[in-house]
Amino acid sequence: MSRAILFILLFVIVFPATAQVKSPDEFLGYKIGTHFTPHWKVVNYFQHVAENAPKMMKLQQYGETNEGRPLMVAFISSADNIENLENIRKNNLRLANQSLDKVTAIETTPAIVWLSYNVHGNEASSTEAAMMTLYALVDPSNTKTKDWLKNIVVVIDPCMNPDGRDRHVNWFNSIVSKNPDPTTDSREHDEPWPGGRTNHYNFDLNRDWAWQTQIESQQRMKLYNDWLPQVHVDYHEMGVNSPYYFAPAAQPYHEVITKWQRDFQETIGRNHAKYFDESGWLYFTKQDFDLYYPSYGDTYPTYNGAIGMTYEQAGSGGGGRAGISVITTSGDTLTLHDRALHHFTTSLSTIEVSSQNAAKLIKEFHKFFNDALSTGVGDYKSYIIKNAAGNEERIKALLQLLNRNKIVYSAAKASNANGYNYNSRRNENFSIDEGDILISSLQPRSAMVEVLFEPNSKLVDSITYDITAWSLPYVYGLNAYASKQNISSAGAWSAASKMTNDAASNYGYAIQWKGIESAKAVAQLLKDRIKLRYVEESFELNGRRFDRGSVLVLRTGNNAASWDDVRKIANENSVQLYPISTGFVDKGFDFGSNKVHFMKAPKVAMFTGNGVYSNAAGEVWFFFDRQLEYPITLINLSNFSPVDLSSFDLLIMPTGDYSFLSDKNVSEQFHNWINNGGKVIALESAVTQLSKLDWAIKAKKADDSDKKDSSYALLRRYEDRERDFVAGTTAGSIYKVELDNTHPLAFGYPGYYYTMKLDDNI
Repeated sequence: MSRAILFILLFVIVFPATAQVKSPDEFLGYKIGTHFTPHWKVVNYFQHVAENAPKMMKLQQYGETNEGRPLMVAFISSADNIENLENIRKNNLRLANQSLDKVTAIETTPAIVWLSYNVHGNEASSTEAAMMTLYALVDPSNTKTKDWLKNIVVVIDPCMNPDGRDRHVNWFNSIVSKNPDPTTDSREHDEPWPGGRTNHYNFDLNRDWAWQTQIESQQRMKLYNDWLPQVHVDYHEMGVNSPYYFAPAAQPYHEVITKWQRDFQETIGRNHAKYFDESGWLYFTKQDFDLYYPSYGDTYPTYNGAIGMTYEQAGSGGGGRAGISVITTSGDTLTLHDRALHHFTTSLSTIEVSSQNAAKLIKEFHKFFNDALSTGVGDYKSYIIKNAAGNEERIKALLQLLNRNKIVYSAAKASNANGYNYNSRRNENFSIDEGDILISSLQPRSAMVEVLFEPNSKLVDSITYDITAWSLPYVYGLNAYASKQNISSAGAWSAASKMTNDAASNYGYAIQWKGIESAKAVAQLLKDRIKLRYVEESFELNGRRFDRGSVLVLRTGNNAASWDDVRKIANENSVQLYPISTGFVDKGFDFGSNKVHFMKAPKVAMFTGNGVYSNAAGEVWFFFDRQLEYPITLINLSNFSPVDLSSFDLLIMPTGDYSFLSDKNVSEQFHNWINNGGKVIALESAVTQLSKLDWAIKAKKADDSDKKDSSYALLRRYEDRERDFVAGTTAGSIYKVELDNTHPLAFGYPGYYYTMKLDDNI
């Protein structure tokens, strides 16, 4: 054997694979904080570490974004823990009473610390810090982190919002000068619409933890709920002139948060303060960022047994303002490296404190879920959802949300009970019928049940960071009761079997208008050029009632070959088709009546771009594009001319600043489009701006003497519009009026005049 080969073998034996791991600076070719790192390079670095430190790190892709970028997490721990990783996960679920096996949980196990970076894409320093944190954990020369990792498993999600991050990073890298300009007036600090904060559909992923409307949230939460860490941190940025924020959080704390969770926030905050004090960095705690709204990256983990925390670094919060460097109002220059370093420091401090308290974290985590099973959380022990006919789609949507959050429900046993009626807002006796749904508080996710279903929010401080009301029965419009009784279960609740529409009809079908699935089916039928009608008044046929808004698919205008397409679309959307054999109804108006209207497939447009609030536009865009799957044209407000609307039937105006309304000429053209049949759906501030126009509908202000009745005096029911119109018209009435015959126009007339009136104008 040659000396060269022998040397190579000895090198491999003496220097393990971890010695080949490069630091981020070495791998990227620049110092962290001197450039924004595109997401693909972040992915490459994590893959590099996984390949060269396989005994300490496991990389897992858990999904991908709307734009096809990978979503991934890294598991980092000691070699023994990584080898035993799946058993650690299974045991952790046993600690949370959420494992399906019958194996007893053990408390002598590593704690799990989950670090989530860059949920807001333009708050980009934390992904840079994630690479620094990863290297510190696998660096062979870092003996401190090796000791910490014996007691914990660290989970790093380096970028929760890759689409938003790359939107921000790619923009900035395309306009930055060789020497970044820290002057706030520079274009480097003026991120264009819609900014990188949100995901592809302009949703704020930080507010989507519980609701899971977005694909990134759905994929991440599936993984999160398969692990349930003991500690979770969410990394953010705020305004450039702010100090750093870390736990403990501000009031209000939700009442379900345990004393242990509150106390550990204090413990971890003091450890951070030690390192910040050593470096002379400013910070604050117990201010602004509370623990209440359930869908954040700090509250959702907290309500699921973890120590959930938000860390906020001065930087690009909300507007992508910080760039690589920026001059603050104090005259200091804040750099990307500074921002990443601060997040890196709290990352290691979190890992350190968690390792030191791993046994206590596990013990209290186990107690949290044991208490949930034995006593439950909150005053109410049972929640009953009434399974009333017509609510099928709403109930399905609610149960889908419960399933995503691992909340257990069952069929309620028929009986009588007492509880709080969400509709009447009173305690009363009620009956439980077969098919009603029971959500018991005696379950592992008891705290989450209490938070999501509580009828009335309890606050110790009225100053909160977000909304304070979200009770699910109100969200889904369902009749429900909250009871202090332990109501019995009748076993698993099962929904109706999958919809199949096989029945043929020579005349047509009726579709009841009941929810999003009905709307989606109708949207797809319209896209497929199936001619539809809708009923303005309810009708009955063959013993079945069809309410207002029910949709008719009739043979008139449609060929027989389209019936297969109609049934296919209905089946795909779980929508019932009711065969009808005649247009002669038993009650109501026949299908040839003017109470039955032809449905034209509307051509829909929406304002976007500068001046429009991106989140608001994103909600509508997502609704049409992903939920309805119906085409919508997005028009940049800056390029708008009323002439552009000639090919559209409907315009949606999300909240924003519509300066064109103050231009009298443009506003009048817009008014003409509306008069010619154009329809507008205006939301939030757009309504306010429209209401100030000369041609807008204005509500009459109530007189002080008539406050009791006048608030409703102008309201009219749509179905009464013909009768209301008749009240202001007449087919012909003759009135004798007194006449001033001293006026030249009345010379020659007597002191009276007979006039015919055809309306109520005087």
